[in-house]
Amino acid sequence: MPQQSLEKKAARHFPCESCGADLEFHIGAQRLKCPYCTFEKDLAPPPKDVSENELNQVLERLNKTCRTVAEAANAGRKEVVCGGCGATAVFEGSLATSECAYCSLAIQLSDAHMAPERLVVDGVLSFAIERGHAHAQLVRWVKSRWFAPNAFKEKGISGKFQGVYLPFFTFDAMTYSQYTGERGDNYTTTEGTGKNRRTVTRIRWQSASGALQIFFDDVLVCAIKNLPEKLVLGLEPWPLEKLGGFQAEMLSGYQSRVYEVDLPEAFATGQARIDDEIRSAVRRDIGGDHQRIHSLSTDYSALKYKHVLLPVWMLSYRFTEKVFQIVVNAQTGEVQGERPWSWVKIGLAVVTAASLVGIGIYFAN
Repeated sequence: MPQQSLEKKAARHFPCESCGADLEFHIGAQRLKCPYCTFEKDLAPPPKDVSENELNQVLERLNKTCRTVAEAANAGRKEVVCGGCGATAVFEGSLATSECAYCSLAIQLSDAHMAPERLVVDGVLSFAIERGHAHAQLVRWVKSRWFAPNAFKEKGISGKFQGVYLPFFTFDAMTYSQYTGERGDNYTTTEGTGKNRRTVTRIRWQSASGALQIFFDDVLVCAIKNLPEKLVLGLEPWPLEKLGGFQAEMLSGYQSRVYEVDLPEAFATGQARIDDEIRSAVRRDIGGDHQRIHSLSTDYSALKYKHVLLPVWMLSYRFTEKVFQIVVNAQTGEVQGERPWSWVKIGLAVVTAASLVGIGIYFAN
């Protein structure tokens, strides 16, 4: 098997004008600060306002290319020479920003988010939650896990949070849906006589039809493949009204990822979520106690998208030889994570609940 070649890439640094060390984005100050001296520097004004893009035009252009943009950008590995100590760092997959393993200098691929084959970043949310605040949120989260093992709740979670900018696509759509179906209303009737007399619930069905127009704004789809969807969805809502234009300086000192999920695939995911919301809206429109949908057709218009980077604190930890992931929304502090379960506690809860039901039935009779 031929050896995979390494593509030479330039590293991007933001040197301190006082001591020459690499500047990092400081969350509290929302500006660049030197970790070694007192020098600080304001971010340059955002290059442009956050704007949305015509989805159909871009999808048509991408369909004419022989390779997907993610395949083109992720082909091979990238070799970067650290400007601090001269060591070589290798960037693989979607990693675009990291730090040198030898001198801890922030390293950023100079063209990772702006490569010609990639869709440009339209907006960025900066980190607003400090690492210490994220850890405090994590402590509260651990203590609130009722059915976690006692050892897990007592010892907590050890490990260091890693700040990461994750790529997302947002989608806007105006939808017009027409449907036919049935509405079911419960009613009670009495059957039998004497001791066999009883009240039963039945359903009265009647036909239903209608039309709905719904505008969907900023339907989010994560463009990273190795994060559980449940965790990512649990971080919502995001304050997307705070999005600013892309500035590479904001990524200094944090990891960042380029998208692994292409725009067509991301839109398919977003459209599936929109379709689910439309079906729920149709059921509400039909009303009643039960609903049946026989036909549903939807027309899409005013389709737009944005490619954005959103900040999270990430941590992986081990418990009884298993690896679990924790993610924290670095704008709101929302914690989502995987956790161990105590089946002893769950079993006791089930037995207790069954006992209470039995006692209730005994006294009711």
